[in-house]
Amino acid sequence: MTPFTIKVIEIIQSIPTGKVMTYGQIARIAGSPRGARQVVRILHSSSQKYQLPWHRVVNAKGAIVIKAEEGSSLQKHLLEEEGVIFYREGELELNKYQYFPLEEWERDYFEE
Repeated sequence: MTPFTIKVIEIIQSIPTGKVMTYGQIARIAGSPRGARQVVRILHSSSQKYQLPWHRVVNAKGAIVIKAEEGSSLQKHLLEEEGVIFYREGELELNKYQYFPLEEWERDYFEE
């Protein structure tokens, strides 16, 4: 497993209940600013194995992008169970629900 893949898995595992992150945001934090599609592949291949909260990952507009009706309905349902409210069909207020994990230097600064 590559360091990028490991970091992506760790980031997704860290998303708290009721919050979301975007594919691009995860890629950027994991060290590949243009790696959003890699994040999609990692989610697709590793969600079950690593019990990733895949439903907490949305696109840059705060929208569910799963094409299959069953999958998109499940993602919306799981997020709604966590208290996320959709203002349009399959679209949430990103500025309200987006999670920003602290980087190492930020943790050190805020924990002092």
